[in-house]
Amino acid sequence: MQSLPSPPTSVSDLRWQPAIATVSLGAAHLHSLRSKIEAAAQNGQQGLELFHDDLAQYAKTLSCQCSAARTDREYEIDAAHHIRDLCDEWGLRVLALQPFRHYEGLLDLEQHAQRIDELKHWKQLCQILGDNLFILIPSSFLDPSEITDDRDRLVADLVQAADVAFPVRIAYEALAWGTYVNTWEECWDIVKRANRPNLGICLDTFNIAARVWADPTSPTGRQPLHADQDLQKSMDQLVKEVPPEKVMMVQLADGERVDPQTPFLDAPGLPKLLTWSRNARLFPCEEERGGYLPIREIADACLNGLGYTGYVSMEVFSRTGHEDKPSVPNEHAVRARQSWLRILERLDTKGQKADLIY
Repeated sequence: MQSLPSPPTSVSDLRWQPAIATVSLGAAHLHSLRSKIEAAAQNGQQGLELFHDDLAQYAKTLSCQCSAARTDREYEIDAAHHIRDLCDEWGLRVLALQPFRHYEGLLDLEQHAQRIDELKHWKQLCQILGDNLFILIPSSFLDPSEITDDRDRLVADLVQAADVAFPVRIAYEALAWGTYVNTWEECWDIVKRANRPNLGICLDTFNIAARVWADPTSPTGRQPLHADQDLQKSMDQLVKEVPPEKVMMVQLADGERVDPQTPFLDAPGLPKLLTWSRNARLFPCEEERGGYLPIREIADACLNGLGYTGYVSMEVFSRTGHEDKPSVPNEHAVRARQSWLRILERLDTKGQKADLIY
């Protein structure tokens, strides 16, 4: 297998560069990708995690302007070219295309084959969007009747994904509500066993805290007191076991402490951690909005402890992002900028100056 291209770097000598996921700037069906890109660039972001929903919506807009009979994938390819040009215009680097959901462990082999075919399309999109993107695969949260917990099978599926996507990189992420993989430890075990040069992990502060420390259904918003010790043990293990070069991205998000009886927590058929995540993530250090997770401790381990360098992305799902008003992308981009400055102030940045970033 050929060697991988070098990971994206910034001209800056700072250890971390700020990035943001397009989902953090509004809903794809309400807020245009152009407005999100402009808001991100104008507020100091340097990288962009592109959600496929935004790309698909852009492609839909292109299809409405053309009378020719073409496939959705052809329009998505056109959209990728447009998005690359737009990001170049605004000085943003596309870092990732995500999320490639519900891939690993499928019991239906026909469905698995369809996902592999879709992955080949995503590979083509990535090679258009930038020089060295990664595709993010979050752990599946399908019903146990649809996926297996066989660890060997999960490893084999990630091996296949990495080989199909090569030289495009694959980042595997443990969602806190994943059916069988819901901790970074389980995620890392699979990535380590798969042993592919273009396969790594994504670390998300919200997902780590949500699984080990938080409980939105509790009046206190957290698990019992030993959760502090459990989190510290997990972070110590992270720093000890994971090579920084295998971390494709560190994503930052806090969580809002909510009333356990709040209606959106009780969506039929969905895990409460999932509904909490979709509605009540916050940018880090937004205590004034109800943020309360131990994000500083987790971010310190993921960034300083691991010695990670590169892009750090704000990934925030929020009910405020679904407000039908044109100001949402800029409002969220301003919050992201303020949050990035706050997180730098709270970490021992060893000489990284916040005022050099913006």
